[in-house]
Amino acid sequence: MGKSEKLHISLTKLPKNFQEVHPALSDREAVEEANRCLYCYDAPCIQACPTGIDIPTFIKKIASGNVKGSARTIMTANPVGASCARVCPTEELCEGACVLNHSTKPIMIGDLQRYATDWAIKNDQVLFRKGQSNGKSVAIVGGGPAGLSAARELALLGYDVTIFEASPTAGGLNTFGIVSFRLPQEISYWEVDQVKRLDVRIRTNTAVGKDVSADELLDSFDHVVLAAGMGQVPDLGIDGEELDGVYDAIEFVKDTKTKPLSNDLVGKNVVVIGAGNTAIDGATCSVRLGAGNVKILYRRTQEEMSAYDFEYEFAKQDGVEFRWLTQPVKIHGDKNGRVKAIECIKMELGEPGADGRRRPVPVEGSNFTLPVDAVIKAIGQTRHQSLIDQFNLEHIDGVVQISETYLTSNPKVFACGDIVFGKGKGEAMVVTAAQQGKQAAYAIHSQYIEETVTA
Repeated sequence: MGKSEKLHISLTKLPKNFQEVHPALSDREAVEEANRCLYCYDAPCIQACPTGIDIPTFIKKIASGNVKGSARTIMTANPVGASCARVCPTEELCEGACVLNHSTKPIMIGDLQRYATDWAIKNDQVLFRKGQSNGKSVAIVGGGPAGLSAARELALLGYDVTIFEASPTAGGLNTFGIVSFRLPQEISYWEVDQVKRLDVRIRTNTAVGKDVSADELLDSFDHVVLAAGMGQVPDLGIDGEELDGVYDAIEFVKDTKTKPLSNDLVGKNVVVIGAGNTAIDGATCSVRLGAGNVKILYRRTQEEMSAYDFEYEFAKQDGVEFRWLTQPVKIHGDKNGRVKAIECIKMELGEPGADGRRRPVPVEGSNFTLPVDAVIKAIGQTRHQSLIDQFNLEHIDGVVQISETYLTSNPKVFACGDIVFGKGKGEAMVVTAAQQGKQAAYAIHSQYIEETVTA
């Protein structure tokens, strides 16, 4: 069985409501849309793409029938370009910058990117070859978008690369953390395979700090790239979190991608706490698992939510309710230790905090209770503090401090992706992580060239 058959069979095995919600372009639609592009000389869409994909070029190749060339143009700039075609906020990035916004409608850049990369996947294309060895080795901690991008670039530049990944499969967020109806696992698997075909070794089920120490990596490799993602959802810090029916949103979404789908939520009332990307995924997953009613509770307003507008609209179309300025204070359980209600208090926005956002303040006497059967926590993620400490790196609240060249306080260690992202809205995108992985690889290579010249 060829890889394209595997992809098709795997996707069709998904229940209908977990298959991709956004249909792919047909051959005719793709060519017609590609021919709408003006192929701007100073294309603003390129500037708006964090990875700098040459968008007019890849679109023109679709129009001329060179779909493999189109896919290669995309993937050269963005090693996780197939995933990004589906999950990037294109309305805010490339499509938002399209000059046709001023006259008709923007080119469907994301859909065309998906068309080209889907073609490469279905036709089992190998787009790159490993570079000539330069005798240097690099260990990469984490096999998500940032780690895969760094590995791909380093392998092309001739480095001997090993990825250390704690999970059973590489891909990180793209493989486990984004719902199947937005990003099927097979897309991420293909991107991982493209990296493997460059002779990059991926040691899965290998947690740095547990199965292998930081000192071992520092002693065995010329450089280390720290590209670990985020951890679990932190505790809410309220009574009732231990009850049956309280879920970690990260694990909740992961289970829908790795286990048989459950019937536990059919007809049930579900609340999701938080209003970020993962909260939206948790809510829309709940709808597709048959929940009777799904509410998102957020202690701030719509303007402060970290989810993108298109995700918000998608959730509303799925029937998800949003309760703004609402703070859970206690989860109530029945005599069997299962969730039966959640107590909340209304909030109002006060003075701005250190991050510039107005702080939510409880409204005295505004407590109320909602009957619920399940609570999904989606209030952010913890950071890998112990991993950072093992490498003895400078950090601020778990955010590793780096130079402009992604170098940490240890001259052998570079860092990129979630582990260097702060709390700014929108910066922790898959596409941004991919670009940082590339830049970290280039920084290592620049250092190597400088050392070679001065030797």
